[in-house]
Amino acid sequence: MDKISLFFDSLKNRKVAVVGAGVSHFDLIKLFCKKGIDVTVCDKSSKEKFDSKVYDELSACGAKFVLGDDYLEALLEADVIFRTPGMYYNSPVIKQAREKGIVVTSEMECFFDLCPCRTYALTGSDGKTTTTTIVSELFKAEGKTVHLGGNIGRALLPIIEDIKPSDIAVVELSSFQLLSMRESPDVAGITNITPNHLNVHGTMDEYIEAKCNLLYHQNAFSRAVLSFDNKTTKNLAPIVRGKLSYFSRYDKPSVGSFLRDDGMLCYNDYGNETEVVNMKDIRIPGMHNVENFLTAIAMTWGEVSLDTVRHIAKTFAGVEHRIEFVRELDGVKYYNNSIASSPTRVLACLASFDQKQIIIQGGSDKGISFEPMADEICRKVKVLILMGETAQKINDAVVASSLYADSGLKIVRVKNMQEAVLAARENAVCGDIVSLSPACASFDMYRMFEERGNHFKQLVNELK
Repeated sequence: MDKISLFFDSLKNRKVAVVGAGVSHFDLIKLFCKKGIDVTVCDKSSKEKFDSKVYDELSACGAKFVLGDDYLEALLEADVIFRTPGMYYNSPVIKQAREKGIVVTSEMECFFDLCPCRTYALTGSDGKTTTTTIVSELFKAEGKTVHLGGNIGRALLPIIEDIKPSDIAVVELSSFQLLSMRESPDVAGITNITPNHLNVHGTMDEYIEAKCNLLYHQNAFSRAVLSFDNKTTKNLAPIVRGKLSYFSRYDKPSVGSFLRDDGMLCYNDYGNETEVVNMKDIRIPGMHNVENFLTAIAMTWGEVSLDTVRHIAKTFAGVEHRIEFVRELDGVKYYNNSIASSPTRVLACLASFDQKQIIIQGGSDKGISFEPMADEICRKVKVLILMGETAQKINDAVVASSLYADSGLKIVRVKNMQEAVLAARENAVCGDIVSLSPACASFDMYRMFEERGNHFKQLVNELK
């Protein structure tokens, strides 16, 4: 019996509790039921609020449910818990479960333990989704069968039996997934590390330590790619076990990809410099996307052809919710940048256009400071539209900037996205750019940033 078969067989005599039935668990629950595994879905939503279609489909497969306020107690009656990435690994109930000897794992942890093919994984505070997608597109263009998943929106453990050793797995990993990971990929990339999710992690040290798990468990034959420009990321070099390469917009590392002064993206290998593609040929806008391509080049160096990189650079249109063009109305261009849930992502959006913008901001509070973006908002924003629970906090940070008094910046407060879109239209003139760049998580009004972005696009497309 192979390792994958042994894994499923080992669960047949155990009570398995799966937290939630969202993207990372729905197909997994169905597979567990098919394998004859005793699985219970535990979710804080009441039965009335739980998705009825999901409930009916999983019930028909044989899954049991514990919904509502008692769902945490049910976890402590299980033998194995599959936590969702949104359930904090160091939460009291998970700590209690581990103390009782209950196995606490996740879909992604098990996937990395069982995956038969070569694995490429990326993490970082910003840029990881686009870079992960670029890496997958490069391998697809080389004719490889690529399995793209993780934090990017697809569970991979449910298809583990279909993955062949010759395939490629390209995975995006969040700090919440990495916090408990004890397996690392063959090729690991860290785009950058800046303050994020501190409302959950509590300290920057824990956040950084979670990212380090991408590197800790690599072996001597592995590869790691780190940012040469982000000090926190660069400082992780001593823990790299295998081959280390960098990417940089500003310097020329001894090994790695870099942006030359003439706009050419190049790769240097101890003085052997290779030209790859010019930044003007990259279809998606912004210097942050130049960085994303530099990362992808370093991640795949020697495994994809230069022609493939050039083709993908010229044709790749980007990922939804990332400075995504929505429409042009009355000469005003609208962009959905709902992924911008931190100040650094907002700064990338502001740097992507050579003019002042009208931006919509606000959302739930992740415990991070908005001061890092305040000066640039005063420089590059003509109208700032604020909503959500962080509206006042953003307002205070911007007004406190030494540049605010002479900026001419107009600040508008609204109650919701509909009012925000209407306010943007009222304040925009022909030639303006409007972007949803919230600087915050979405959870005060929306379940996920995708839902927020889709609502924004719907409202913009409904404008007459």
